[in-house]
Amino acid sequence: MSDLPEGLDSFLSSAGWGGAEIDPIPGDASFRRYFRVRRDGEPAMLMHAPPPHEDPRPFLHVAGWLSETGQRGPEIFASDADSGWVLTEDFGNDRMRDWLDVNPDGEHGAYAEAVDALARLHRQTAGPFDPYDMAVYQREAALLTEWYCPAMGLDVDEAGYRDAWDEALAPLTERQAPGVTVLRDYHAENIMLLGPAPDGRGKQGLIDFQDALVGHAAYDLVSLLQDARRDVAPQLERVMIERYIEQAQPGDDFLADYARLGAQRNAKIVGIFTRLARRDGKQRYLSMIPRVWEAMERDLMHPALAPVAAWFGANIPQEIRDTFGGEIQ
Repeated sequence: MSDLPEGLDSFLSSAGWGGAEIDPIPGDASFRRYFRVRRDGEPAMLMHAPPPHEDPRPFLHVAGWLSETGQRGPEIFASDADSGWVLTEDFGNDRMRDWLDVNPDGEHGAYAEAVDALARLHRQTAGPFDPYDMAVYQREAALLTEWYCPAMGLDVDEAGYRDAWDEALAPLTERQAPGVTVLRDYHAENIMLLGPAPDGRGKQGLIDFQDALVGHAAYDLVSLLQDARRDVAPQLERVMIERYIEQAQPGDDFLADYARLGAQRNAKIVGIFTRLARRDGKQRYLSMIPRVWEAMERDLMHPALAPVAAWFGANIPQEIRDTFGGEIQ
């Protein structure tokens, strides 16, 4: 294949996979590329995360920690971090989202397993990762004012926006220590359905975890249940939150913190999806903004978000909010 990255054959040869069949997997939102390789009937997944745009070291670091602590990340077969190559276990094709598209009756069970896996992860001491602190929360939330607001022609109070998030998130940052491992993109597109593992690690495999930080237990639960890419009914969301609380016993302020991080994450996603469309020409992300905006509006109704809700009321016109974010051209 003429479009294969330079160095692919030599890496596979050095890893003992020379002559393997290679099938590219379509990608979209990053410089990373993926290939399914097969040698004598044995499958593997090849990731190319080329410098300087990508760095596979964080992925390798988190994957190693997940394996050491009994979580179900992919086994690493070989790697060359300097050149961006990683050869891993192949988790197959059954992404949770795709599986649910054809097995809607399995939704409760799939989400229950995902919540249980999250509770197991949170019983572990947090990994050796950077903190998910106020600076990161603010930097992420600011994506809305940096990208979405200009795209809508809105001249907004950016200093007031930062102040509102400081006020809303300050109680949460005080409570989240010592913290749990936050995978940050824990949702139905990044969970693989594998069947039971012989070592008891659960039925679901984890991918796309390279940005893990140490933060609040509610963040990944929000990521799972307020999914930007598929509808999760509010009733199912409530049932799964209760399931998590029953297992993890996270404390009286958990629901308020869930709303705080739901609003923060959804504001970030609106900004990211706008950036992907306007800067990178990936228009399909615009169709997801109404789902994200609707979830954010629900989060903003919680009293814990009063400062942020007031800012939205003063800076985002009601006609835009009524149409779940408006139409970005």
